[in-house]
Amino acid sequence: MSVIGQLRAAREYMYPMRTTSAFLEKGVLTPEEFVKAGDELVFKCPTWQWEGGDPKKKKSFLPDDKQYLVTRNVPSQTRVSSMETMMAMEGDDEGDWLVSSVIKSQAIEDEFDIIDDEGEVISDEKAKPGEISEDGNDDDEYADMADFEDDNIVEDEAAITTTAATYDDNLIKVRTYDLSITYDKYYQVPRVWMMGYTAETHQPLTGKEMMEDVITDYANRTVTIEYHPHVSGPHASIHPCQHGKVMKTIVRNLIKSTDGDGDEGPSVSLYLFIFLKFVSSIIPTINYDFTMDVTANTSK
Repeated sequence: MSVIGQLRAAREYMYPMRTTSAFLEKGVLTPEEFVKAGDELVFKCPTWQWEGGDPKKKKSFLPDDKQYLVTRNVPSQTRVSSMETMMAMEGDDEGDWLVSSVIKSQAIEDEFDIIDDEGEVISDEKAKPGEISEDGNDDDEYADMADFEDDNIVEDEAAITTTAATYDDNLIKVRTYDLSITYDKYYQVPRVWMMGYTAETHQPLTGKEMMEDVITDYANRTVTIEYHPHVSGPHASIHPCQHGKVMKTIVRNLIKSTDGDGDEGPSVSLYLFIFLKFVSSIIPTINYDFTMDVTANTSK
């Protein structure tokens, strides 16, 4: 751990524990509320799970088996620079809130040939199974039984192998990320950590490469390379110093939108869904799951 990391750890250790709820007033959480929100996230989004981590590094204010949340092998198909260029060309302006759905997958079916059971390319003119051929015979109903003789088994297996290899070659290989969420005792909010892997060999990405998946305004500013409190290796991490203020603003706007409905605001169990929606504006091309439809308005 670096000197700065040691100082931060000491600061967190010495800082008093929050014991009273201030979710609606300040956008922060107690450790108990963090666990409650994490349980709800794991329940609604099974791709997320709790981890206990290294017992030597555990935080005493959290349960031994619920030290942090993690979701693994999250795809990131597009670099942020490509998304920003596309948005600039389209004149898309979402203010302070960027919607990651601006990236849409393009259809790829036309780029690959369709292979039949014999390993041959199917042309558009080729009759489909069950259709009547030009000579009036229904080839599907009265198949030649010679096609099923034992002599053809080796050939069939070879064709299957060829087809499987072709299918594997046509798979799109993309970067993946392991994302984790810890509780920051000093700032009293969740903190997101990211470890990226290359598409071809699943080797860890460098810090510079991970910044390619962060909105330019935040890269190397709000998002920096830090050491994870539980997992070895440098991670990209979103600094939590403004999380409380942002969450307070989002919650306030959610309450405003329901004025007159007798709604006192969102439950603390929904905190991480709202939080992850906010985080998606910083790393919009990393497609992790937060399922619930949350409108996170950050306007003042």
